[in-house]
Parts: sequence; structure tokens; C-alpha cells
Amino acid sequence: MGYLGFIFGSSLPPRNTTHDIEPDLTTLYAPKKPVTHLPKPPSVPIPMEIVMTILEAGYEDESVRSYNALLQNCALVCKDWSAIAQKLLFRNVTLSTQTAYIAFQQAVDRATPKGRMLGDAVVRMSVVLDQKQPYRLSHKSFARAVSLCPNLYELSVSLYGAGAPGLDIIGSPDASRMKRSAPSFDERTLATLRSGPRISALQFCNWTDNSSSLLQLLDVWPSLTSLDISGTTPELLDDTAEPFPCALRELRTNFQSPPSVEFMQWLLHNSAGSLRVLDLAREPSPDTLEYLVSEHGETLQSLALPACGTHEGAAAVRRCAGLRELSIESAWASPLLYKTPPSGLQHLAFGVDGDTALSPVISAIKRSDELRAVTMHVWHGGERHPQLAAVKIACAVKGVKLRLAKDISAFRSLNRGDPVPTTTYPRTRSLDNLLYMASRAATTS
Repeated sequence: MGYLGFIFGSSLPPRNTTHDIEPDLTTLYAPKKPVTHLPKPPSVPIPMEIVMTILEAGYEDESVRSYNALLQNCALVCKDWSAIAQKLLFRNVTLSTQTAYIAFQQAVDRATPKGRMLGDAVVRMSVVLDQKQPYRLSHKSFARAVSLCPNLYELSVSLYGAGAPGLDIIGSPDASRMKRSAPSFDERTLATLRSGPRISALQFCNWTDNSSSLLQLLDVWPSLTSLDISGTTPELLDDTAEPFPCALRELRTNFQSPPSVEFMQWLLHNSAGSLRVLDLAREPSPDTLEYLVSEHGETLQSLALPACGTHEGAAAVRRCAGLRELSIESAWASPLLYKTPPSGLQHLAFGVDGDTALSPVISAIKRSDELRAVTMHVWHGGERHPQLAAVKIACAVKGVKLRLAKDISAFRSLNRGDPVPTTTYPRTRSLDNLLYMASRAATTS
């Protein structure tokens, strides 16, 4: 730019100047204190007593199948829970095949501490002997499994036979299915059973034409106090046979046809004074009912009948003055039955359909001071019965628990508890009963 350029301007283009600028958008904070990592506190495991109490509490509200499923899941939680869950799981064991027996035998091996613990935990065992299964549980394995459980209290045996070749037709009538043969227990099997635990409760379901199997098992355990037999109607092979030696506390029967009076006399010969519970799923003949009431009516506390529609039957039931529980499955019963209920009646169970006469029942509820529960099997329009609300009101006024069932299986399940002694009705399935069975088996083995 010349000397006079200031006045006249310059002819040269303006010069561009470049500046390097780097923006800094970082926000400045106050300096932080250094982070120190504290050591983790040691984990405190849940005491095993509390874990067992929690798992046992599930037994009160669940069925055996649901409870076992719960325990199987708990066994996968951790190693400590696994031992407890397995012990509780082995309280109820079911064996139906030879494969299941082999696994069970390995689990309860008496040569190992864990095996002895699991074997001692078994209180209930259910066994299926089916001649049609290709890998069925053998009689020898059945006896061996029982002998491995020194604290066994209740045993359930279901026996199924095999039809003749070409005659075993699926869907055949019940009478044809009953004609299935099954071998009797040999002496070696019976000897193994006798060397095992002294069980107190036996359930035997026989779907074969073999009548001797029941008599064989009854001869094994003179310690029985509870007996539940169903299926083929048993027959005495010898009229001169010695009476059944056990003094039964409870008896349940559910045969295809009512047994003879002679068989009931043989079975209950030594139960006079000890029989407390009698449950007959099939209506007995008048002669059989007369024998049962005359010989055992004074000591009976619980009586269950499929029906009681005649005045003679109602008069016979009323002779059982000490009843604390009465169950009539049929929706029709003689009004005479409820006219004067036993003074100590605690549980009343009956069926209700659309035509059931409920007025005598309502009067009986109002007059029973000791009544604790009423169980109704509501079916065939019973839910629309005009007096059903009156029954509910009568129970509410007396402070009586009302239980409703929609099918006969649920009705029977509500009325049947564990096979243990009791003075209160209705009986229940509870953890206390299970613990009693375990302790009782341990003291009698």
C-alpha cells in the first residue's frame, strides 16, 4: 500500500488471514474423590430347619401329586435344598415297573448313609402289579422294595391280570375284564414281606379273578389296623379257616358285588370293640347290615353308606348311637334317618339333587349342638334346589362349615382322611398325620 493509498485506496486484493481454532466443549466439574470398593459381606445361608418347615407347609394345601411336583422343583434349587426335598419326596413312593424299582433300589441302598436316610423316609408306598405290562414289576421286586423301607406305614397294592390270548378285547364289559388271571404270591415273596416292616394300613385293589391274593396278604401283617379293599369280591376258600387275626380300627370296601355275611364275620371276628370307621361303597344286604350294626354299632364313630332309603335301613343306622360322622352318598334318604341325629354328631355328608327332601336335614342341623361340618354332593340340578339357601343359612347360624362337591370323587375325598386314630370329624390329610405315621412306624418296626 503506497503512501497515498490510505486516501485513494489500494488496487491490490485484500489479504486473507487463517486462524486455527479448536473448540473445547468439555464441561468442567469439581474433582471427584477416588472410589473405594468395599468387600462383600459374607452370605448367611437359610437354616435347613426353616427350609424344611417351608417345604412341609406346602403339604397342607396340595394333593400328593402336586406336592411331589413342588418338591421336584425345589430339589433343583441348590445342593442343600436337594437333600431336604428328596427326603420329603420319598415319603410317598409309587412303583409300577421294573425300571422304577431298579432306580428306587439304587436310591435307598442301605449300604450308604444317603440310601438309609431315603429308605427310612418312606411312609407311604403305592405298587402296581400288572400282568399285561411288558416290563412289569415282579412279585419278588415288590417284596424287596417293601423290605427296604423299615418305617413304612401305609401300603397300596393294585393287582391287574391278563386276559386269555385273543379274548382280551379293549372296551369289553366289566364282567369280561374281571376274567383275567394273575398268579398268587409264592412262598419266597411272602417270606420277604414278613421279614419287612409291620405296616398299619393296607389298600388292596384286585382286578383279577384271583381270590387268594388278598387272603395271602392279610396273613402277612397281623399289625393291620386300617383296611381298604376293592375290586373282585373275595371269597373264603375254606369254611374252616381261622378268623382274620387283626383288630381293625377302620374298614372300607368297594366290591363289584356285596360280600357274603360269612366273609364279613370272618374279617371282623377280632374287631369287636375296636372298629371305629366303616365305609361301604356298595349297599349291603339287609342281613349284612344287621350283622354289622348288632356286632359293631356300639363302637362305630363313622359310618358311610351309598344309600339309606328304607325305613329298616334308617332304623338300623339310628341304633349306632355313638356316631360322630354320617355320610349318605345318595340324594334320597329316609326322613327317619335325620329325625333324631346322634347327640355327638360332628360331620354330616349327603347328596343333593333337584328333588332331595332337605327339610329333615335342615332340622337335624339345627338340633345338632356338636356339628362341625356339613358336606354336600350337589348334582343333577341340586344347585337350583329351592331349599339350598336354607341349608346355608342354618349352617351359618350354627357356625358349621359348609363344603360343596360337584362330583362323587371329590365328595369321597373330602370325607376320607389319613388312616390314623382320631376323635374329631371330618378327618383330614395333614402334615401332623404324616408325622404321626412316620413316628408310629418307627416305634413298631
